[in-house]
Amino acid sequence: MSTLKEILTRRPVAATIRLTVPAGGARPAPPVGPALGQYRLNLMAFCKDFNARTQKYKPDTPMAVTITAFKDNTFEFTVKSPSVTWYLKKAAGIESGSSRPGHVIATTLSVRHIYEIAKIKQSDPYCQYMSLESICKSITGTANTMGIKVVKDLD
Repeated sequence: MSTLKEILTRRPVAATIRLTVPAGGARPAPPVGPALGQYRLNLMAFCKDFNARTQKYKPDTPMAVTITAFKDNTFEFTVKSPSVTWYLKKAAGIESGSSRPGHVIATTLSVRHIYEIAKIKQSDPYCQYMSLESICKSITGTANTMGIKVVKDLD
């Protein structure tokens, strides 16, 4: 339950914007410019902050960002690590998954690959309270739907 002070100091939210922006590649051009411009947010401040937060990733890594725009033209944003499918494609060295998952196997990955991806995803704000085992199970399910077979050891 919120206290009276928290209720009075809350800023009214104008919108929640979800974008996928390349790491270190936020520019005032589309898709960032029009999405933030319609809420009169400071584009250059967002680009500068986003690029600073994502400098530890390789350039052009697709990053999911959630921007909360407030009615007083200020904003807050959170950056998530790249999607599990992106990590699986990079680990497997493929461009896309199987066209017929369950029938045609695109490639195989070892459990070690799944474990390493899970360790990276555990640092995500939405996965920080999940156990490593449950994250691994989720990633294995995603791999199966992409037509990637998970094996104990690669021979």
